[in-house]
Amino acid sequence: MTAKLDLTHTIPEDVANAAVQRDLTLSAETASALSAFGAQVPVFLQNYLRTWSPYRPWWNYEDGLIWKGALDLYGVTRDQALLDYVLAEMETRVLPDGSMPTFLPKEYNIDHVNGGKILFPLYAFTGEERFRKAMDVQFAQLKEHPRTQSGNYWHKQIYPNQVWLDGLFMAQPYQVAYAKITGDEALFADSVQQFLNVECLLKKTENGLYFHGWDESRAERWSDPDTGLSPNVWGRAMGWWIGALVEVYEASEGLDLNLRGEIARITRDTLGALMTYRSENGLWYQVVDQGAREGNYEEASASAMIAYGLLKAARFKVVGPELGRAGLESLKAVTARFVTPSALNGICGVAGLGNTPYRDGSYEYYLSEKITPNDPKGVGALMWALTEGLKA
Repeated sequence: MTAKLDLTHTIPEDVANAAVQRDLTLSAETASALSAFGAQVPVFLQNYLRTWSPYRPWWNYEDGLIWKGALDLYGVTRDQALLDYVLAEMETRVLPDGSMPTFLPKEYNIDHVNGGKILFPLYAFTGEERFRKAMDVQFAQLKEHPRTQSGNYWHKQIYPNQVWLDGLFMAQPYQVAYAKITGDEALFADSVQQFLNVECLLKKTENGLYFHGWDESRAERWSDPDTGLSPNVWGRAMGWWIGALVEVYEASEGLDLNLRGEIARITRDTLGALMTYRSENGLWYQVVDQGAREGNYEEASASAMIAYGLLKAARFKVVGPELGRAGLESLKAVTARFVTPSALNGICGVAGLGNTPYRDGSYEYYLSEKITPNDPKGVGALMWALTEGLKA
């Protein structure tokens, strides 16, 4: 028997007793719609948003994941409480002149771009010019962001010459949405080329999955001296990758059809590979292709992200309806297994490569990272997937 981590443990006090930060009540219509995925789902989301506080004081990707989730749900429910929540958070982050005082572009951290995705729906929903101006402020980082010799953005300035799957999700949907609103087809072409580079360099040829990271310089201990690759396929990295693909496909509507076709092709190939490794419960493992190995476990954020990818790809007819149905089944498996009225459980809090203490990308490393209830990387993904589930 494969050993499993116990994901039904008692909810920590800091989760159960989180202080209420805002008066937020989902409409009866929203609660009813979300209840189709379990009666606990609208209760959890309302509790989470009421008690949510920023992950960090500056513009960061974790907060962006939650804001995007709330705006995605607003787009389908038109529940004013969700839009008002994000707008309240923007009062000090996007000023009337479009400046972004908490955005730190000179850190050249690709994660910082993720939050900018919300500027596009906010501009569409409100027409406020500050959000259009802020898009230019956000894009200024990418104009100067360092790249590998092969043309991809570095993951971070502190991780030179490295490409992680995470980074495709953080930057490319934003860049493509910016390409569309500015009419800059060359930006879309650049994004597609970065995906093609990753397909060439990071794809695991024997099963169609992707390694977590690649170091062009081979300087990192985690990188293979011949290939530059990290050793394993991490679940949430695959979630970031498929999320990036489907969001770029959606954002590129009206842009070059041949380039969109390349994104669709990679999406189909990736989802086909992921379906091979879906567990009998409809979920995905922390180390995706080693589900039978001792200690591995079904992980919530990866499972929610992949369900999101399946549902969105099916909605855009990139894949057939059978994969859309599989996505809906997996979403319901996530809510049944991991969601309680006060917590989303089963989330790997963080995982990366290098740094101090050193993260070597080994199987044992990924299994050692702490499971963190209500981490925004899981809650955000749950909201995106629920949005697609409501549209299915």
